[in-house]
Amino acid sequence: MGQNFDLSSKKGLLQLTELSLTRLVRNLTSLENLDLTWVNISSTVPNIFANLFTLRSLHLKRCGMHGEFPIGIFMLPNLRVLNLNYNVDLIGSLPDFHNWSSPLEDLSLTVTSFSGELPASIGNLHSLIYLDLLQCNFSGNIPSSIGNLTNLMMLDLANNYLVGNIPSSIGNLIQLVYLDLYNNHLTGPIPSGLANLPELFFLQLTFNRLTGSIPSSIGNLTALESLDLSQNRLSGEIPPQLAQLTFLEWFNVSHNNLTGSIPQGKQLDTFENSSFVGNLGLCGNPLSKKCWVSDSSPPPPSISKQSRDLAGSLFEFGWKIVLVGYGFGLLVGVIIGNIVATRKHDWLMKTFGMKQRARRNVRREQRN
Repeated sequence: MGQNFDLSSKKGLLQLTELSLTRLVRNLTSLENLDLTWVNISSTVPNIFANLFTLRSLHLKRCGMHGEFPIGIFMLPNLRVLNLNYNVDLIGSLPDFHNWSSPLEDLSLTVTSFSGELPASIGNLHSLIYLDLLQCNFSGNIPSSIGNLTNLMMLDLANNYLVGNIPSSIGNLIQLVYLDLYNNHLTGPIPSGLANLPELFFLQLTFNRLTGSIPSSIGNLTALESLDLSQNRLSGEIPPQLAQLTFLEWFNVSHNNLTGSIPQGKQLDTFENSSFVGNLGLCGNPLSKKCWVSDSSPPPPSISKQSRDLAGSLFEFGWKIVLVGYGFGLLVGVIIGNIVATRKHDWLMKTFGMKQRARRNVRREQRN
């Protein structure tokens, strides 16, 4: 019968040296589940862990571990859960999963120093349900093979250095409930295939360099509760179909290049000015900028258009010179202050709550 060893309930009260940890593991010859969450180990991960062939779950969250993570642990034949979260000095990279049938269901490396590219062979982890690589140092493209992970319910790649387009193959992940690509260097359009994710309730693409328009098909994501596309380079109008997202509790498209009138009615009427600011071409409630109605009388032509354009150009040139120093500093201060004061707390609480909820969904799936 397999052994279970759990010290997580001690939460910071225990300390193990690398030697004592090695001895402990050596004596647990049939170990299946090991949870050392919050145990102060403050050492490298002993290579002996790679010999625990019966191990099904390994939790080393917040253990103060550092150094290179033994790559052989990823290859343990029965390992289903690997949680290394919040070991900020733990380094390593993901191995090549070619020709490897791994039962891994939960891979969590949040706030570690893992780096390198996401291997294309990650698409071979067909059992994977939960992939959390938040705030690591991963770089390169998101491999299109990630679309092979059809059991995936949660994908968090936020706060990395990922580049290139969001692969359209993500639209194959029909069980996905949580997708966070916040704060990378992603470019190109938002894939219209995201509309193929009927269970998705959290979508965050903010702080990237995405271009193109917002796909109207996002309005088909009827389970969506949080949608954040802010701080990109999106253009065009806000699709009126987004007003159909009746469960939407968080919505932000601020600081893009969006134009036209803000769609009115239903859910979009519930969001404040901060959800839309920073789009100079946007107009309509809740912004103070009103939209010009085409059938209303235009203002009287007091001067010619050419004169107005010339005067406007001279005026623009003048104030740019005067404000180039002071105005830039003030603008940056206002933007940062607004984000921190009006958005950051709510955003953090919302993201954390959504993530915890997605995690509970994953656990239910793992028990079934």
